[in-house]
Amino acid sequence: MKALVTLCLAALLAGCTVGPNYVRPTLDSPPAWRIDATQAADLANTRWWQQFGDPELNQLIDEALRNNLDLLIAVARVEQFIGQLQTTRSQFYPQIGYGVDANRNRSSRVGVPALGPGADPYTTLYKGALSAQWQVDLFGRVRRQSEAAQAQLYASEQGRRAVVLSLTTSVAASYIALRGLDRQLEIARATAANLADTQRVFQLRFKGGVISQVELEQVNSQFEQAQAVIPGLELQISTQENQISTLLGRNPGPIARGRGIEQVLPLAVPGGLPSTLLERRPDILQAEQDLIAANANIGVAQSLYFPDLTLSGVLGSTSAALSNFLGGGSAAWAVAAGLAGPIFTFGSIEGQVKTAEAQQREALARYQSVVLNALRETNDALTGTVKKRDEAAAQMRRVVSLREFARLSTLRFNNGYADYLEVLYAQNDLFAVELAAVRTQVEAYTQIVNVYGAMGGGWVDEAAQLAPQPQGSASGAVSR
Repeated sequence: MKALVTLCLAALLAGCTVGPNYVRPTLDSPPAWRIDATQAADLANTRWWQQFGDPELNQLIDEALRNNLDLLIAVARVEQFIGQLQTTRSQFYPQIGYGVDANRNRSSRVGVPALGPGADPYTTLYKGALSAQWQVDLFGRVRRQSEAAQAQLYASEQGRRAVVLSLTTSVAASYIALRGLDRQLEIARATAANLADTQRVFQLRFKGGVISQVELEQVNSQFEQAQAVIPGLELQISTQENQISTLLGRNPGPIARGRGIEQVLPLAVPGGLPSTLLERRPDILQAEQDLIAANANIGVAQSLYFPDLTLSGVLGSTSAALSNFLGGGSAAWAVAAGLAGPIFTFGSIEGQVKTAEAQQREALARYQSVVLNALRETNDALTGTVKKRDEAAAQMRRVVSLREFARLSTLRFNNGYADYLEVLYAQNDLFAVELAAVRTQVEAYTQIVNVYGAMGGGWVDEAAQLAPQPQGSASGAVSR
């Protein structure tokens, strides 16, 4: 027994903490990205969406950061973990309470022992005391619990930042897609209007016997083809507006427009090496904090093998009369120390340790998976930025060529050197390529947005400043 007490006291003085200390895993990250694009490193720390030069987009992102429901959920989740950390840290300190009791009893005159003649069968007793109890953290169970709770809090904060990142990029990409659909609708309506004029001319020519019904039906078919595109684009626009409204935390409805897709200013590509993702991506930081928490929980489980030392004390007053309740003779106190630990648990503690160790391995594999996925997403976005930019440039050159082809074909038809089939072929190609060029332009802008989302950076903190903030903090989790 003496040896056990000596061991416990030595452990207390040494601040022994069981379980493995966290060491960040070594990751094999590539030295550079697959695409060597010109990058500006400082852009990763600015509100990049303002580079588009569209005040309406800026307002939409501000509104989304204030009112998005997923973000409000993430804020509430952070506050939950702040409360859990506060509860865990409270175990470092004595738990102090009080108790007050007053009771009045009547004893039986024929009981054992029997009351004597003239004895008062009624008794009154008043009690009041302050109590304190402290479970000494001999082997670091509370320290490991606090470490895990702290990591879970930081993980929830990174989860909130991840929602900020996703929300900002989603609003920007959705708005760009909306402006692209608007432009496609303009092209479809303009094409249908031009074909309606051509249709009227051909109807007059057909009535005058200048052209055959075959040529008239070719024009009718071309007009109806352009008309058929319009309802589909209008549906897509309505759906896109509803999607943006949901991101803004408002009911489905119309969205204000700013610059057209052809007027949007190009974005520069943010800089950064693959290794910097470990410090910039919220999902990586969140996965690492989950790993830290799982690592600390191994120590929590292992601490169950060791004894707990509990110190307690009571200081108060006990009296049969309220008049002398606070008198010196009524004082009462008690102190106690208890040591308790397991002997045979038949695998209960061992099972908890194995569970914690398996959860740590799971968290490690998840952390490594998140890092690999981040590298893939960033490489994909950078590659997409370069390739979509080249594709968009080629599409625009093709549009210019097809416009000239359509003009010359119409001129040849009007002068009798070609039939209308050549004009129909040229105009159909031009219409399809104009729509495709807009889609490619949207995809090119979206890829740059994806680069900012994939790389993370200080811009997430800039955006988070516009969003609701959790009440409380990790440093102020213990307030009383």
